Amino acid sequence: MAPALAQEKFYTIDDICSLPEGSKAELIDGQIYHIAPPTRNHQEILSFLHAAIYNYLSKNKGECKVYPAPFAVFLFADDSKYLEPDISVVCDRNKLNDHGCNGAPDWIIEIVSPGSRRLDYYTKLSLYRSANVREYWIVDSMKQTTLVYDMEHDSAPAIYSFADNVKVNIYEDLWIDFRKLNL
Repeated sequence: MAPALAQEKFYTIDDICSLPEGSKAELIDGQIYHIAPPTRNHQEILSFLHAAIYNYLSKNKGECKVYPAPFAVFLFADDSKYLEPDISVVCDRNKLNDHGCNGAPDWIIEIVSPGSRRLDYYTKLSLYRSANVREYWIVDSMKQTTLVYDMEHDSAPAIYSFADNVKVNIYEDLWIDFRKLNL
C-alpha cells in the first residue's frame, strides 16, 4: 500500500482576517503569500505615484478614487483572491465598501520587491487580465522600468524607463513624469 500524501492546506478569507494585526498577506487560489515590509525606495515610488494620481483626480473632480496599500481588493466574487495592490484606482464606486473593493479596480500598480517579482510579473498579471482590470503597471526600481499593460485595448505591453513621461491609458490627459521621481 502506498503511503498517503500530505494534503496541502487550503486557506480562505477567514484565515487572512485572523492573521495578527499588522501582518501583510495576499490570498491567491487558497494559498497565503506573506508580504515582506516595503523598502524605503518602494515607499518613495508609492508616495510619488499616489500623489500624482490623487492630485490629478482632485483637480479634475472625477468619479475615480485612488487607494495606496494596504487596501483590500476582493478580485472575484468567490473570495478566492484577496490582494493588496500597491495602488488601486477604482472608478465604479458601487464596488467600494468599508472593507475595500469588490471586483476589479480600473487601474492597478504593483511596485516590484525582490520577494514579489514572480507574483507581480506572472501570477498577478494573469489574475488582473482575467478580472478585466483595464490597466496594469509593474514598476521595477531595480530595473528602473515601468511596464504598462493597456488591457482595455488589448495592446502589447509598453516598457518605459525612469527617464520617461508615461501616458496613463484610462485617462485622456494624465501623464506620470518619472524624471520627477527622487530616489
